[in-house]
Amino acid sequence: MQALTQLDLSALWPFIAVGFGAQLVDGAMGMAFGVICNTLLVAVMGLPPARASANVHIVETFTTAISGISHAITGNIDKSLFLRLLVPGVVGGVAGAYLLTNIDGATIKPFVLAYLIGIGIYLLVRGIMFPPRISKAKVVEPLGLFGGFMDAAGGGGWGPIVTSNLLVQGVEPRKVVGTVSAVEFFLTLTVSATFLYHLGLRDFATATVGLLIGGVMAAPFGAYFAKRIPMKVMLVLVGTVLTITSTYGFISAVLM
Repeated sequence: MQALTQLDLSALWPFIAVGFGAQLVDGAMGMAFGVICNTLLVAVMGLPPARASANVHIVETFTTAISGISHAITGNIDKSLFLRLLVPGVVGGVAGAYLLTNIDGATIKPFVLAYLIGIGIYLLVRGIMFPPRISKAKVVEPLGLFGGFMDAAGGGGWGPIVTSNLLVQGVEPRKVVGTVSAVEFFLTLTVSATFLYHLGLRDFATATVGLLIGGVMAAPFGAYFAKRIPMKVMLVLVGTVLTITSTYGFISAVLM
């Protein structure tokens, strides 16, 4: 409580802006909150990868809880798919968080940014080639394991990796979005607990509160834009922004 009362409003604004922009995009296309937040926090604002990922996952614990409940009420969750993704996703998330908290931030930063560049290019290409070719779904558990690991280690990516892959494999879109969102709550809760155990509570107040405020403020606008901006356009825009910002951060990290 003492940390909250001592928050510097001027220090909050950058995190509010990041949370607002990320939630605006996530609300419009159903993914990329974590990736955008982590990219801006690491590449632009200079936070250590473990700190950035931890803050993002703490905030997502609240946002994904609301999202998961909403999808459950509307019947958008495939129970079988949920169970197949849940355990591998959580295991991968814990492994990714453990790796990130036990490696020096300066060492892992270029690898995290390289991963984010890959995600940006992936989203850009997917947007250009939208809609994807549909085929029968075959891979679930390995996808959940990989998505959970990269989400924790890279600070985001569960949505872009898992949702996009399941859609390409031919799963019903509303079931994909609902199920992946529901599993993400348990993933972010576990990853957040892992980060807090290894890093402690110190220095989390400012970034976490700022991201939360920005995310809550943007939520209504994200829903509004979701009805008006074509998915193809949004994917191209997000892919472009992520690629540019991550490349900038990667070059800066390598040259330091």
